[in-house]
Amino acid sequence: MRKYSIAVVGATGLVGRTMLKVLNERRFPVGNLLLLASKRSTGKKIRFQNKIYTVQELTAESFKGIEIALFSAGSSTSRIFAPIAAKTGTIAIDNSSEWRMAPGVPLVVPEVNPEALRNRKGKLANFIIANPNCSTIQMVVALKPLHDAYGMKRVVVSTYQSVTGAGHRGEKQLLGELAKKKVVDPIFPKKIAFNTVFHGFGMEKDYTSEEIKMINETRKIMGLPKLAITATCVRIPVTGGHGESVNVEFKQGFTIDAVRKLLKKFPGTIVQDDPATDTYPMPITAFDRDEVFVGRIRKDASVKHGLNMWVVSDNLRKGAATNAVQIAETLARMKLI
Repeated sequence: MRKYSIAVVGATGLVGRTMLKVLNERRFPVGNLLLLASKRSTGKKIRFQNKIYTVQELTAESFKGIEIALFSAGSSTSRIFAPIAAKTGTIAIDNSSEWRMAPGVPLVVPEVNPEALRNRKGKLANFIIANPNCSTIQMVVALKPLHDAYGMKRVVVSTYQSVTGAGHRGEKQLLGELAKKKVVDPIFPKKIAFNTVFHGFGMEKDYTSEEIKMINETRKIMGLPKLAITATCVRIPVTGGHGESVNVEFKQGFTIDAVRKLLKKFPGTIVQDDPATDTYPMPITAFDRDEVFVGRIRKDASVKHGLNMWVVSDNLRKGAATNAVQIAETLARMKLI
């Protein structure tokens, strides 16, 4: 079996460590493995497949001989180092928001738009592939089969997002507050325990950065630049995964049975929808799973072809690490690397 030379950038973070876990679980054919992080993490030891690896400092020389680099070290790092990796011939699969809306750079969810991997345009775009926002990923997986069948007219989404979406610091702040400890260097500007907070403001038209990401990324991934879509993104005090209330207005009529069948057949989707037994998706049951769970599927009687559904997924896995590894798997399967 062909094996690949892999680098994980940001290997000591929550997503970076999850990337290693997913690479192992999915038996991705890893040959050489290089773990990279900032200078302060240099020298840390991480076990992968019964071997201990030493974390090395990320530099401009790090990518020689590397075929695929999985980036999860933030936008500022990706802004500098993804082009450096690309110039050496390394394919950079970037988990930050830096390259998602760059013209020509594919923004990919393998179940939804794998063809975008063939349609890379431009010298840089040939070697940089963007991993979408965690909230966007799980929503478009649920939307794709329904759009193909009925055509989306409008989407309204409200998110209920885990603190782990903010990394180690988000989890540390919640657990510290719950333990009634003083939290040093909190990432959320307000208390998160027993509370809800919004993502950072300062974006256009009073939308937060997370809301803008969901809107723009959904349009790009689905190939619907004029899709009517609005989002409200909320951080809640859970650690297991993200939940989303998704309301869709379609161009054509549908039945709930048909919707359930489409979702059950779609790759990577699990339907949990039985009100009689209180069966519906929850972050705690999606935790450490790769699938997107869909439930509370019901018609919205306020519009002609309206649908409500509840979508849940583990934001560290399908929302980040797993999707990145799946992109690498798809590149290999399509013989694009």
